Amino acid sequence: MDRAELSRMIDHTLLKAEATEAEIRTVVAEAAMHRFASVCVNGRWVKLVSGLLREAGVGDSAGDRPVHTCAVVGFPLGAGRSTVKAIEASCAVKDGAQEIDMVIALPTLMAGDLEGARQDIFEVVRAAKSVSAGTIVKVILETAALTETQIALGCRAAVEGGADFVKTSTGFHPKGGATVQAVRWLKQYAVGLKVKASGGIRDLDTAREMIAAGADRLGCSAGVAIVAGVPASGAGY
Repeated sequence: MDRAELSRMIDHTLLKAEATEAEIRTVVAEAAMHRFASVCVNGRWVKLVSGLLREAGVGDSAGDRPVHTCAVVGFPLGAGRSTVKAIEASCAVKDGAQEIDMVIALPTLMAGDLEGARQDIFEVVRAAKSVSAGTIVKVILETAALTETQIALGCRAAVEGGADFVKTSTGFHPKGGATVQAVRWLKQYAVGLKVKASGGIRDLDTAREMIAAGADRLGCSAGVAIVAGVPASGAGY
């Protein structure tokens, strides 16, 4: 896989609470330069990111290699009401997001509540796609906090709820981020959906391991270092 192919698998991410406008602008510039798959940010930055990507000529109408705007919803806990997540998703799409990464309500998975998990996802999917039918919805399961059985249930809920991807992690949970095993389970149980690995992917070797395990997309703040094949400095998503 060459650098261009790898770049197209990366959601270039800045989700820390203290992110500044200057940092957001830097991330957008990096994404435009490397033609990453998307720039993933908190909702307050979506309109800015979408506008900057269009100004750079790489936004949603940029031929076959656009850089999408991705917004997180219910982030990082997933503990809000589904209706609130749906409103958040709708607002993000109206602001210019083409992709939504939602956090599922973990207690529903831990309780084995398939219908509750499915409904949580469905409300967000319906809200996002009612604004723009082509919106991509990814469901963050927080796999490090779950058993294989709970992960399988989350995958089934994502399929039945109409999502497009399942995703390992927020990158904020104390139990950790993506693992090769978690990616394999997502690939196994979320039949028909794509898989996004995120949380702790900080170097090229780890990125390659996740892709080999079945990841279609990588969420990371170290995208520039990864495509350059050098270690990332500091902590990050």
